[in-house]
Amino acid sequence: MTKDFLCLTDWNLKDLEAIFDLTRELKEKQKRGEEHHLLRGKTLGMIFEKSSTRTRISFEVGMYQLGGHALFLSSATTQMGRGEPIKDTGRVMSGYLDAIMIRTFSQEAVEELARWSDIPVINGLTDTYHPCQLMADLYTVIEHKGNYRDLTYCWIGDGNNMANSWINAAAVFGFELRVATPEDYRPDPAVVERARKLGARVSYYTEPLEAARGAQVLNTDVWASMGQEDEQRERAKAFAGFQINRETIKAAAPDCVVMHCLPAHRDEEITDEVMESAHSIVFAQAENRLHVQKAILATLMR
Repeated sequence: MTKDFLCLTDWNLKDLEAIFDLTRELKEKQKRGEEHHLLRGKTLGMIFEKSSTRTRISFEVGMYQLGGHALFLSSATTQMGRGEPIKDTGRVMSGYLDAIMIRTFSQEAVEELARWSDIPVINGLTDTYHPCQLMADLYTVIEHKGNYRDLTYCWIGDGNNMANSWINAAAVFGFELRVATPEDYRPDPAVVERARKLGARVSYYTEPLEAARGAQVLNTDVWASMGQEDEQRERAKAFAGFQINRETIKAAAPDCVVMHCLPAHRDEEITDEVMESAHSIVFAQAENRLHVQKAILATLMR
Protein backbone atom coordinates (compact mmCIF):
# COMPACT_ATOMS: atom_id res chain seq x y z
CA MET A 1 0.00 0.00 0.00
CA THR A 2 1.28 3.45 -0.88
CA LYS A 3 1.08 6.60 1.24
CA ASP A 4 -1.10 8.41 -1.31
CA PHE A 5 -4.08 7.75 -3.59
CA LEU A 6 -3.10 9.44 -6.85
CA CYS A 7 -3.58 6.82 -9.58
CA LEU A 8 -5.01 3.28 -9.57
CA THR A 9 -1.89 1.71 -11.04
CA ASP A 10 0.09 2.88 -7.98
CA TRP A 11 -1.86 0.27 -5.99
CA ASN A 12 -2.01 -3.51 -6.20
CA LEU A 13 -5.13 -5.62 -6.56
CA LYS A 14 -5.08 -6.96 -3.00
CA ASP A 15 -5.03 -3.50 -1.41
CA LEU A 16 -7.75 -2.12 -3.69
CA GLU A 17 -9.99 -5.10 -2.93
CA ALA A 18 -9.37 -4.46 0.77
CA ILE A 19 -10.78 -0.95 0.22
CA PHE A 20 -13.91 -2.54 -1.28
CA ASP A 21 -14.22 -4.81 1.78
CA LEU A 22 -13.94 -1.84 4.11
CA THR A 23 -16.44 0.09 1.97
CA ARG A 24 -18.98 -2.68 2.46
CA GLU A 25 -18.39 -2.74 6.21
CA LEU A 26 -18.68 1.03 6.63
CA LYS A 27 -21.75 1.29 4.40
CA GLU A 28 -23.52 -1.43 6.38
CA LYS A 29 -22.67 0.30 9.66
CA GLN A 30 -24.02 3.59 8.39
CA LYS A 31 -27.25 1.98 7.17
CA ARG A 32 -27.70 0.41 10.63
CA GLY A 33 -26.99 3.74 12.30
CA GLU A 34 -23.85 2.42 14.03
CA GLU A 35 -21.08 4.82 14.97
CA HIS A 36 -17.85 4.25 13.04
CA HIS A 37 -15.55 7.04 14.20
CA LEU A 38 -12.33 5.59 12.81
CA LEU A 39 -10.83 9.06 12.28
CA ARG A 40 -11.79 10.79 15.50
CA GLY A 41 -9.72 13.97 15.90
CA LYS A 42 -8.32 13.80 12.34
CA THR A 43 -8.55 16.69 9.86
CA LEU A 44 -8.68 16.53 6.06
CA GLY A 45 -7.74 19.60 4.03
CA MET A 46 -9.68 19.80 0.76
CA ILE A 47 -8.07 21.94 -1.95
CA PHE A 48 -10.38 22.91 -4.82
CA GLU A 49 -9.17 24.50 -8.05
CA LYS A 50 -12.18 23.05 -9.90
CA SER A 51 -15.83 23.39 -8.94
CA SER A 52 -17.51 20.39 -7.38
CA THR A 53 -20.76 18.90 -6.11
CA ARG A 54 -20.18 15.22 -5.41
CA THR A 55 -16.48 15.43 -4.49
CA ARG A 56 -16.89 18.17 -1.90
CA ILE A 57 -20.06 16.82 -0.30
CA SER A 58 -18.92 13.20 -0.18
CA PHE A 59 -15.50 13.94 1.31
CA GLU A 60 -16.84 16.48 3.82
CA VAL A 61 -19.72 14.29 4.96
CA GLY A 62 -17.45 11.25 4.95
CA MET A 63 -14.98 12.86 7.34
CA TYR A 64 -17.83 13.90 9.64
CA GLN A 65 -19.26 10.37 9.69
CA LEU A 66 -15.79 8.99 10.46
CA GLY A 67 -15.55 11.32 13.45
CA GLY A 68 -13.11 13.75 11.86
CA HIS A 69 -13.23 17.21 10.31
CA ALA A 70 -12.82 18.56 6.78
CA LEU A 71 -11.62 22.02 5.73
CA PHE A 72 -12.70 23.53 2.41
CA LEU A 73 -9.74 25.37 0.85
CA SER A 74 -10.22 27.27 -2.39
CA SER A 75 -6.99 28.00 -4.22
CA ALA A 76 -8.38 31.47 -4.93
CA THR A 77 -8.56 32.31 -1.22
CA THR A 78 -5.28 30.71 -0.12
CA GLN A 79 -1.69 31.63 -0.90
CA MET A 80 -1.72 29.03 -3.70
CA GLY A 81 -3.80 31.57 -5.62
CA ARG A 82 -0.97 34.08 -5.28
CA GLY A 83 1.65 31.69 -6.57
CA GLU A 84 3.02 29.98 -3.46
CA PRO A 85 5.04 26.97 -4.67
CA ILE A 86 3.37 23.60 -4.24
CA LYS A 87 6.39 22.28 -2.35
CA ASP A 88 5.94 25.04 0.25
CA THR A 89 2.20 24.47 0.50
CA GLY A 90 2.68 20.73 0.99
CA ARG A 91 5.21 21.13 3.80
CA VAL A 92 3.13 23.77 5.59
CA MET A 93 -0.10 21.76 5.37
CA SER A 94 1.70 18.66 6.62
CA GLY A 95 2.20 20.47 9.92
CA TYR A 96 -1.52 21.22 10.32
CA LEU A 97 -3.46 18.39 8.70
CA ASP A 98 -3.66 14.60 8.67
CA ALA A 99 -4.34 14.29 4.92
CA ILE A 100 -5.01 16.41 1.83
CA MET A 101 -7.56 15.89 -0.94
CA ILE A 102 -6.97 18.02 -4.04
CA ARG A 103 -9.21 18.56 -7.06
CA THR A 104 -7.30 20.37 -9.77
CA PHE A 105 -6.19 20.43 -13.40
CA SER A 106 -2.68 19.00 -13.55
CA GLN A 107 -1.76 15.47 -12.48
CA GLU A 108 1.82 16.69 -12.17
CA ALA A 109 0.72 19.23 -9.54
CA VAL A 110 -0.94 16.50 -7.48
CA GLU A 111 2.15 14.32 -7.69
CA GLU A 112 4.39 17.22 -6.66
CA LEU A 113 2.14 17.98 -3.70
CA ALA A 114 2.37 14.35 -2.61
CA ARG A 115 6.15 14.38 -3.05
CA TRP A 116 6.57 17.32 -0.66
CA SER A 117 3.88 16.34 1.85
CA ASP A 118 4.50 14.10 4.84
CA ILE A 119 0.81 13.21 5.00
CA PRO A 120 -1.40 11.26 2.55
CA VAL A 121 -2.57 13.08 -0.59
CA ILE A 122 -5.74 11.97 -2.41
CA ASN A 123 -6.47 12.80 -6.04
CA GLY A 124 -10.03 14.15 -6.06
CA LEU A 125 -9.78 14.68 -9.85
CA THR A 126 -7.29 15.91 -12.41
CA ASP A 127 -7.48 16.30 -16.17
CA THR A 128 -5.67 12.96 -16.41
CA TYR A 129 -7.24 10.70 -13.75
CA HIS A 130 -10.26 10.38 -11.45
CA PRO A 131 -9.40 7.34 -9.32
CA CYS A 132 -11.93 7.90 -6.50
CA GLN A 133 -14.78 8.00 -9.01
CA LEU A 134 -13.54 4.81 -10.64
CA MET A 135 -13.45 2.99 -7.31
CA ALA A 136 -17.02 4.08 -6.60
CA ASP A 137 -18.06 2.94 -10.09
CA LEU A 138 -16.53 -0.48 -9.71
CA TYR A 139 -17.94 -0.95 -6.21
CA THR A 140 -21.39 -0.15 -7.64
CA VAL A 141 -20.89 -2.83 -10.28
CA ILE A 142 -20.03 -5.30 -7.49
CA GLU A 143 -23.26 -4.42 -5.67
CA HIS A 144 -25.41 -4.90 -8.77
CA LYS A 145 -23.58 -7.78 -10.47
CA GLY A 146 -22.15 -9.67 -7.48
CA ASN A 147 -18.54 -9.08 -8.55
CA TYR A 148 -16.54 -7.12 -11.10
CA ARG A 149 -14.92 -10.14 -12.77
CA ASP A 150 -16.03 -11.93 -15.93
CA LEU A 151 -17.82 -8.84 -17.22
CA THR A 152 -17.28 -6.84 -20.38
CA TYR A 153 -17.12 -3.09 -19.82
CA CYS A 154 -17.73 -0.51 -22.52
CA TRP A 155 -16.75 3.17 -22.45
CA ILE A 156 -18.47 5.38 -25.02
CA GLY A 157 -17.52 9.02 -25.54
CA ASP A 158 -14.51 11.20 -24.83
CA GLY A 159 -11.05 9.77 -24.13
CA ASN A 160 -10.90 11.88 -20.97
CA ASN A 161 -9.78 11.38 -17.36
CA MET A 162 -12.53 8.83 -16.77
CA ALA A 163 -11.60 6.84 -19.88
CA ASN A 164 -7.97 6.91 -18.67
CA SER A 165 -9.08 5.70 -15.24
CA TRP A 166 -11.08 2.83 -16.72
CA ILE A 167 -8.04 1.82 -18.77
CA ASN A 168 -5.94 1.81 -15.59
CA ALA A 169 -8.62 -0.22 -13.83
CA ALA A 170 -8.56 -2.80 -16.62
CA ALA A 171 -4.82 -3.14 -16.03
CA VAL A 172 -5.14 -3.61 -12.25
CA PHE A 173 -8.40 -5.56 -11.96
CA GLY A 174 -8.01 -7.62 -15.13
CA PHE A 175 -11.43 -7.23 -16.76
CA GLU A 176 -12.13 -6.72 -20.49
CA LEU A 177 -12.67 -3.11 -21.54
CA ARG A 178 -13.83 -1.69 -24.87
CA VAL A 179 -13.29 2.02 -25.50
CA ALA A 180 -15.28 3.76 -28.25
CA THR A 181 -14.23 7.32 -29.10
CA PRO A 182 -14.00 9.50 -32.21
CA GLU A 183 -10.59 9.10 -33.83
CA ASP A 184 -9.40 12.56 -32.73
CA TYR A 185 -10.52 12.10 -29.10
CA ARG A 186 -8.81 8.87 -28.09
CA PRO A 187 -7.38 8.38 -24.59
CA ASP A 188 -3.92 9.60 -23.62
CA PRO A 189 -1.37 7.47 -25.55
CA ALA A 190 0.95 7.35 -22.52
CA VAL A 191 -1.87 5.90 -20.38
CA VAL A 192 -2.71 3.37 -23.09
CA GLU A 193 0.91 2.26 -23.45
CA ARG A 194 1.44 1.94 -19.71
CA ALA A 195 -1.72 -0.15 -19.33
CA ARG A 196 -0.70 -2.35 -22.25
CA LYS A 197 2.62 -3.08 -20.57
CA LEU A 198 0.71 -4.03 -17.42
CA GLY A 199 -1.33 -6.53 -19.41
CA ALA A 200 -4.62 -4.63 -19.75
CA ARG A 201 -7.21 -6.22 -22.03
CA VAL A 202 -8.42 -3.08 -23.80
CA SER A 203 -9.69 -2.76 -27.36
CA TYR A 204 -10.47 0.49 -29.16
CA TYR A 205 -13.39 1.27 -31.47
CA THR A 206 -14.74 4.13 -33.53
CA GLU A 207 -18.21 2.52 -33.82
CA PRO A 208 -20.10 2.73 -30.49
CA LEU A 209 -22.65 -0.01 -31.24
CA GLU A 210 -19.89 -2.42 -32.17
CA ALA A 211 -18.15 -1.71 -28.86
CA ALA A 212 -21.39 -2.09 -26.89
CA ARG A 213 -22.36 -5.42 -28.42
CA GLY A 214 -22.95 -7.92 -25.59
CA ALA A 215 -21.35 -5.70 -22.94
CA GLN A 216 -22.68 -5.95 -19.39
CA VAL A 217 -21.54 -2.48 -18.25
CA LEU A 218 -21.98 0.68 -20.32
CA ASN A 219 -20.37 3.92 -19.21
CA THR A 220 -20.07 7.48 -20.49
CA ASP A 221 -19.33 11.09 -19.50
CA VAL A 222 -19.95 14.57 -20.91
CA TRP A 223 -18.45 15.34 -24.30
CA ALA A 224 -16.83 18.56 -23.03
CA SER A 225 -15.27 18.43 -19.56
CA MET A 226 -14.52 21.37 -17.28
CA GLY A 227 -12.21 23.78 -19.06
CA GLN A 228 -13.41 22.65 -22.50
CA GLU A 229 -16.66 24.61 -22.62
CA ASP A 230 -15.44 26.72 -25.56
CA GLU A 231 -15.14 23.47 -27.57
CA GLN A 232 -18.75 22.44 -26.93
CA ARG A 233 -20.08 23.11 -30.42
CA GLU A 234 -17.11 21.47 -32.16
CA ARG A 235 -17.28 18.47 -29.86
CA ALA A 236 -21.03 18.08 -30.36
CA LYS A 237 -20.37 17.52 -34.06
CA ALA A 238 -17.45 15.14 -33.47
CA PHE A 239 -19.40 13.04 -30.93
CA ALA A 240 -22.64 12.74 -32.88
CA GLY A 241 -23.58 9.06 -32.56
CA PHE A 242 -21.49 8.49 -29.43
CA GLN A 243 -24.56 8.45 -27.24
CA ILE A 244 -25.91 5.80 -24.88
CA ASN A 245 -29.51 5.45 -26.01
CA ARG A 246 -32.18 2.84 -26.74
CA GLU A 247 -30.15 1.37 -29.62
CA THR A 248 -27.05 1.05 -27.44
CA ILE A 249 -29.06 -0.84 -24.82
CA LYS A 250 -30.39 -3.20 -27.48
CA ALA A 251 -26.86 -3.95 -28.64
CA ALA A 252 -25.59 -4.64 -25.11
CA ALA A 253 -26.36 -7.62 -22.88
CA PRO A 254 -30.07 -7.84 -21.88
CA ASP A 255 -29.17 -7.29 -18.20
CA CYS A 256 -26.65 -4.52 -18.82
CA VAL A 257 -26.19 -1.65 -16.38
CA VAL A 258 -25.56 1.95 -17.39
CA MET A 259 -23.24 4.34 -15.57
CA HIS A 260 -22.42 8.06 -15.71
CA CYS A 261 -20.13 9.89 -13.29
CA LEU A 262 -22.31 13.05 -13.42
CA PRO A 263 -23.12 15.81 -14.06
CA ALA A 264 -24.89 14.59 -17.20
CA HIS A 265 -26.00 16.55 -20.23
CA ARG A 266 -29.17 14.60 -20.80
CA ASP A 267 -29.97 13.83 -24.42
CA GLU A 268 -26.38 14.55 -25.45
CA GLU A 269 -24.03 11.76 -24.31
CA ILE A 270 -26.92 9.83 -22.72
CA THR A 271 -30.65 10.04 -23.28
CA ASP A 272 -33.06 11.02 -20.55
CA GLU A 273 -34.89 7.75 -21.25
CA VAL A 274 -31.82 5.63 -20.44
CA MET A 275 -30.89 7.74 -17.40
CA GLU A 276 -34.31 6.99 -15.92
CA SER A 277 -34.51 3.37 -17.05
CA ALA A 278 -34.16 0.18 -15.01
CA HIS A 279 -30.69 -0.26 -16.54
CA SER A 280 -29.39 2.94 -14.90
CA ILE A 281 -27.35 2.66 -11.71
CA VAL A 282 -26.18 6.27 -11.98
CA PHE A 283 -27.47 7.49 -8.64
CA ALA A 284 -26.30 4.42 -6.71
CA GLN A 285 -22.93 5.14 -8.30
CA ALA A 286 -23.06 8.73 -7.06
CA GLU A 287 -23.96 7.68 -3.49
CA ASN A 288 -21.10 5.21 -3.42
CA ARG A 289 -18.60 8.05 -3.77
CA LEU A 290 -19.31 8.66 -0.08
CA HIS A 291 -18.84 5.08 1.04
CA VAL A 292 -15.76 4.29 -1.05
CA GLN A 293 -14.01 7.52 -0.14
CA LYS A 294 -14.64 6.87 3.54
CA ALA A 295 -12.83 3.57 3.08
CA ILE A 296 -9.95 5.31 1.24
CA LEU A 297 -9.70 7.95 3.98
CA ALA A 298 -9.72 5.34 6.74
CA THR A 299 -7.15 3.22 4.92
CA LEU A 300 -4.73 6.12 4.48
CA MET A 301 -5.28 8.08 7.70
CA ARG A 302 -5.61 5.42 10.41
